[in-house]
Amino acid sequence: MLLSGILFSQVGRAQTFSLEELEAAFLQNNYMLIASRFQVNQADAEIVQEKLWDNPTLSISEVNLWSNRTSEQFARLFGNYGRTQQFAIDLEQLIETAGKRKKRVAIRSLEKNNAVFEYEEVMRELRKDLRQAYDELYVINHDLGKLQESVTVFANLSETFKKQAASQNISKADWLRVQSELVTMEKEQVDLQAELIEAIGVIQALTSMPGMSIQQLSFADMPQRLNRSVPLDTRAMAFENNLGIKKQQNQLLIADKELELELANRKPDLTVGINYDRGGNIMQDFFGLGVSMDLPIFNRNKGNIKVAQYQIEEQRANRSAIEIALDTRLTSLTAQLVQYRQTLDRWSAMDVEAESKMLENYHKNMLSKQITLLEFIDFTQAWRASYQSMLEIQKNYLNTYEELQFVVGNDF
Repeated sequence: MLLSGILFSQVGRAQTFSLEELEAAFLQNNYMLIASRFQVNQADAEIVQEKLWDNPTLSISEVNLWSNRTSEQFARLFGNYGRTQQFAIDLEQLIETAGKRKKRVAIRSLEKNNAVFEYEEVMRELRKDLRQAYDELYVINHDLGKLQESVTVFANLSETFKKQAASQNISKADWLRVQSELVTMEKEQVDLQAELIEAIGVIQALTSMPGMSIQQLSFADMPQRLNRSVPLDTRAMAFENNLGIKKQQNQLLIADKELELELANRKPDLTVGINYDRGGNIMQDFFGLGVSMDLPIFNRNKGNIKVAQYQIEEQRANRSAIEIALDTRLTSLTAQLVQYRQTLDRWSAMDVEAESKMLENYHKNMLSKQITLLEFIDFTQAWRASYQSMLEIQKNYLNTYEELQFVVGNDF
């Protein structure tokens, strides 16, 4: 709660947040993660419950509410009461054989592992969503910035052409052409703003900070994020850390333990009892011991054992399918990253700056009538399309990198 209070106070001061700080807030404040933690606690409680012995059974019987002329006389129970009182008390305890209780505890412990894996999967999935929303905001923010440059140029140009068209220095068609291009750009701004609101909403929901805005995000680490490398041992890391592999391996262990339990269930349990009988036998006060058990004649648990054996084979087949799917996914993501990386390496920051300056030069040349309006608009559209392509490749690279880390099950 202390971290939460600090983060909210920082939001009030409009302090910027890095991705690392957003992840810290997410890990502490996200309610889906908190709910998943309770599932792990529930699994712990089930293990504790499974370790307990069954309660003994106490029964009282043969109690007579009255007596007749044939009643024998016994010693008094208390006071003058009890000379003809008969009753019996039995105490029984179930004793499981073949380590059945320990085997169930082992199964519950493995089921707890499943709860831990589910928590980790929810955490990693939501953290991936947080990172991808952060990356998308970086792209949208830059796209809006560059688009605003063009909007400013065309807004000024529209005002200039409007006045010149009114003075009949230029044709009204030229002014309408500029105005049409401006409207198109402003529509793009509205669309980008809608995407920005949606992406910032994801971050607000995941970090439980509803007051977060784009102005409070720091993208200082983005150059580093755009130049990360993929380890050479990605496949080995994936087969060691992938959550799907871990969960399936745990399911296979559970199936093995369930087979052991079904094999143990072939052996009958014992019920040990001690009883006291007052006046119901040849002895007035009788104490006896007893034991009971099922005779495994007709039911030796063959069907359940066979089911458990088939479950093991099923889980082994599922593991093979998951491994093949994982290998295919790793190959696909790695190939995509290589292509994106090669394209980004060919695009330097100098090219972007040069195109920005060229936009200014084209604007000046158009005003001085060294180039036509259509040539200026064509260049502007081409310049914007190329810049959007670069941002799209950056976004795809960042998203694919996060997807690969999620599939591997570990950050590189």
